[in-house]
Amino acid sequence: MQFPLLSKSNRLQGLILRVAEDSPNEIFLHDFPGGPKAFEICAKFCYGMIVTLNAYNVVAARCAAEYLEMTEDVEKGNLIYKIEVFLNSSVLRSWKDSIIVLQATKSLLPWSEELKVAGRCIDCIASKTSVDPTNINWSYTYNRKLAASDEIVEIQQRMHTVPSDWWVEDICELDVDLYKRVMIAVKSKGRMSSDMIGEALKAYAVRWLPDSYDALVSDDYMKRNRTLVETIVSLLPSNKCSGCSCRFLLKLLKVVILVGAGDTLKEELINRISMQFHKASVKDLLIPAKSGGDTIYDVHLVQILVGKFMVHIGSSHDIIFVDKREGRFVEINAENKTLLPLGKLIDGYLAEIASDPKLSISSFVDLTKSIPDAARPGHDGLYMAIDIYLKVLFFEQLKAPTGVSAPTSDAQHDASIPRATMEEDWEGRAPEHHNSLKQQLGSLKIKGDECRNSDEMKSRSTKEKSSSLLLPSRSKRIFEKLWVGKGQGDTIKSSETSGSSQSPPICVKPGEAKSSGSSRCMRYSIS
Repeated sequence: MQFPLLSKSNRLQGLILRVAEDSPNEIFLHDFPGGPKAFEICAKFCYGMIVTLNAYNVVAARCAAEYLEMTEDVEKGNLIYKIEVFLNSSVLRSWKDSIIVLQATKSLLPWSEELKVAGRCIDCIASKTSVDPTNINWSYTYNRKLAASDEIVEIQQRMHTVPSDWWVEDICELDVDLYKRVMIAVKSKGRMSSDMIGEALKAYAVRWLPDSYDALVSDDYMKRNRTLVETIVSLLPSNKCSGCSCRFLLKLLKVVILVGAGDTLKEELINRISMQFHKASVKDLLIPAKSGGDTIYDVHLVQILVGKFMVHIGSSHDIIFVDKREGRFVEINAENKTLLPLGKLIDGYLAEIASDPKLSISSFVDLTKSIPDAARPGHDGLYMAIDIYLKVLFFEQLKAPTGVSAPTSDAQHDASIPRATMEEDWEGRAPEHHNSLKQQLGSLKIKGDECRNSDEMKSRSTKEKSSSLLLPSRSKRIFEKLWVGKGQGDTIKSSETSGSSQSPPICVKPGEAKSSGSSRCMRYSIS
C-alpha cells in the first residue's frame, strides 16, 4: 500500500474501504484507548521511527495497537508482537515496573482486562512477594521504620538482611480495587503468615485513610472512605485470633462507625476484637458515640465487647459465667493472664468516662459489674473512677443552686466532635477532663463565694439546705449498687481502705450542712 500507516493496521484498512465514497478525507477513531499519545506511538512505529516504550506508556501502546489490529496477520514483527516481547522480557520481570503497569491499567479499561495485562501483573507481583527475602535482588521502597522518608533501598547499598515485609509499602500505591486483587492473590499463594497480611493491611490503612476527621466524614470522600475500610476488613486474615493487633482492629472499628459502613462490618470487627480484648488500651476504647448520643464515648459498645470477651474466655477455659443480675460470677483463678489485664483496662476506662456529666449511674455501675471478681484483685482503680464520678456529680449539683454555668471543657468538645488528625485520634487521645476538673471546681467555688457574700449567708433558704444534702444520699445509693451481693463477713482488701477510697459524700454529714466543716470537707474531697 501507499501509506505505511495503513500497511500495518488492519482496522484502518477496513475503515478506508468503507468510507472511501462518502468522505474520503476523514476517518473517525471513536474511543481510541490511550488518546493522541498512544496513537502517536503507533504512527511512529508504522513510519519506521524510533519508539521508546517504558512502564508508563506500554499499556496504552498495547491497547492502541490492539484497537488498530496491528497483528502478525497483517505483517510479521508488527507492533503487538514487539510490545508483548517487551512486556514479558522486561516489564513483568521488574518488581516496580509491574506495579506501575498495573496501576496504569485502571485508566484503560476494558481493554487492559481483555488483554489480561492486569491479571499478568497481579500474578507477577504475588509471586515476587513469596520469594525468600534472602534471594531478593531488586530494589524496593521501605521507609516505615526508617528516619529518612521514601528511601529507596538499593541492593548495592543494603547493609542488613531484607525484612520479610519488604513488599508491603510498594503495593500501597495501588488503588483500592487493584490492591484487593493483589492481596487476594498473595493470600492464595498460602506462603504468607497472618501477621504479615495484617501488617500489609495496616500500612495500607495508614497510607490512604484521611488524616483528619473532617476529611474522613466529608460528603466528597465518605463513599471512598467507606469502600476503603470495607476492603480492608474483607481482607483480614481468616484466623480471627491472630494477624492483626487489637489496637488496629479498634481503629478500624472507629472508622467503620464514623463512616457508617454497616452493621455487618461492625459485627465482624467486634467478634475479632472480643477474642483479644484484654490486649487493648484505655485510649483505644475511647470511641466517640454517635451524634446525638447521651454520652461522649460509646459506653454501650464497650459493654458489648466485654460481654463477648467473657463468653470467649469462658468457653476456652470450660467455665460457665452467670449474669450478675441473677447471681455472682463463678470465681476464676486470679493468676489468669487474661483477667488481670481486663480488670485494669475496665477500671482505667471507667476513670476516663467518669468525667462525662451525661454518663448515667446505671451505665457506670453495669460496666463496673461486667467483669468477674478475679479480674479485680485490688480496687484502687475502681475507687479512683468512683471518686471522679462523684466529683463530677458534686460539681453538677453545686452549680445548680448557685446559678453558675459550667465552664465548657475543650476536651469534652473535641471528644464529642473530634477535630484531631486521625493519627492522633487512632492513638486514642485521652481527654483532659481530670486535669480541668479541679480548675472548674475552683472557679465555681470562687464564684459561689461571691454569690453567698452578696446574698448574705444568714438568709439561706431551706431549698439551698436540701440541695447541699442531696449529694450524700445519692452517693450512698451508688455505693450500695456497686457493693450489692457482698456478704457482711467479706474481708475488704487493704486497697479498699486506702486514701483513694475517700470521696465527697463520706465526709459530708447532714447536721453539718451549714457549718464551716462542710466547706472544709468540700475542699478535701476535690484535692
